[in-house]
Amino acid sequence: MSAARHKLYKPALVLGAAGLLALTGLWQHRLNALRRDPDLGLSRFTALDSAQAPPVLAFVTVALGSFRGLIANALWIRANDLQQEGKYFEMVQLADWITVLEPTFTQVWLVQAWNMAYNISVKFTDPADRWRWVQRGIELLRDKALRYCPKEPMIYRELAWLFQHKLGQDLDDAHRHYKTQWAREMTQLFGGPRPNFAELLNPATDDARRRVALLRTRYKMDPRLIQEVDAAYGPLEWRLPEAHAIYWASVGLTDAARTNLDFLRRAILQPSQMSVFRGRIVQLPETGNLVTGPDLSKVNLVNGLYERMIAEEELKKWSFQQAHWNYLQTAIYLLYTHNQIAEARFWYSYLHEHYPDRAPAGTTVDEWVLKRHIRDLPTLGYDKMVAVIEGYIVDAYVSTALDDPDRAAGMMGMALQMWQYARKKAAKQEQRLGLPPFEDMKRAVLDRLLAPDSRLTPGLKARLRTLLNLA
Repeated sequence: MSAARHKLYKPALVLGAAGLLALTGLWQHRLNALRRDPDLGLSRFTALDSAQAPPVLAFVTVALGSFRGLIANALWIRANDLQQEGKYFEMVQLADWITVLEPTFTQVWLVQAWNMAYNISVKFTDPADRWRWVQRGIELLRDKALRYCPKEPMIYRELAWLFQHKLGQDLDDAHRHYKTQWAREMTQLFGGPRPNFAELLNPATDDARRRVALLRTRYKMDPRLIQEVDAAYGPLEWRLPEAHAIYWASVGLTDAARTNLDFLRRAILQPSQMSVFRGRIVQLPETGNLVTGPDLSKVNLVNGLYERMIAEEELKKWSFQQAHWNYLQTAIYLLYTHNQIAEARFWYSYLHEHYPDRAPAGTTVDEWVLKRHIRDLPTLGYDKMVAVIEGYIVDAYVSTALDDPDRAAGMMGMALQMWQYARKKAAKQEQRLGLPPFEDMKRAVLDRLLAPDSRLTPGLKARLRTLLNLA
């Protein structure tokens, strides 16, 4: 190599390197944009949301870059130590930071929400304290997880499950408090016991506009989707958690990226079934807890959902069939005990046609219900026990109006026996399973029977008022 070329060699390398660096800089913005495109799936990296993290955390995260995983691990350890020590009040903030550091990992959201709604909430004895932690779990999924993972079906499934199970079932000692608080919130939100869809879609007053804004910003719900879900699966009782479980599962079916979403379809079917067994608010007093009852007008609707599921299922058809006949048996039982004998006989015939071993030939619906009553007496849960007792009370009042005092006395006596049995059963779990006073249950049923939209004819209502010496 000549001396002249040797002198130019190193400067040429420097100029070449500079040119390549400049070219890299020109492409870097394009590459970053491609990495952020969720449809390409090139990266799971998401920039830290400075609004969700304090300045120190934001600075450290940016400074350390790819070491953000180590920061998340440190926060996990801190959260675990606090929980082991029974120090819970920092947990919400730690959960925010952890999920912000790992926003695209679905399990991070699920674990943090479950921990607050289930593990931490039960550490408190005051129902109001428990309710706050359950709300935090719901808010973490609804308000934040879906912002980062809008197409992740498991987020929708878990959110629906919190409404269906944590709020809807009776496994938590504070379940009545959850249901009552949610019902009161929804009553205020909708401006009454039922959404006025015309008002929600086209709010004309300041109050309506305020409530629609609250529905969208705080509860993250779309009025038009609420109307569509109500038309498809209702009318639903939107003051109860089952309606919201159905809503979020339905949104997931529409928005989720995957095609195999049977678990979301189940998340619609299960709360729909519960809306039959406990889908009506009998009483929502200003103080105290609400009283619910079955909504037997939806028996046929939910049966249609089962038929569709069974027809579409290929691998586990038998599991849906088993759930189907269980549903039918409970529905028949409730129809019969609510004095809807013709409907009970119809569905008993349907049960015999589709599952003959569950409704043997030669057995009448009356005989079948009696055997089931004796068999299930020790195992009925709170909601079904309330529904059965209420059914006997309905039958007693209808028998009174029909001038059948013997049957009326028998039905009311059976209702009282069931109530006494349930009270005895709940002696050690009064907060979770204790029933309302028997006289209160009778009054609630009587008020419903005498309401303008009840099934009783005006003549029977008048006769019942006369025989009971009511004004």
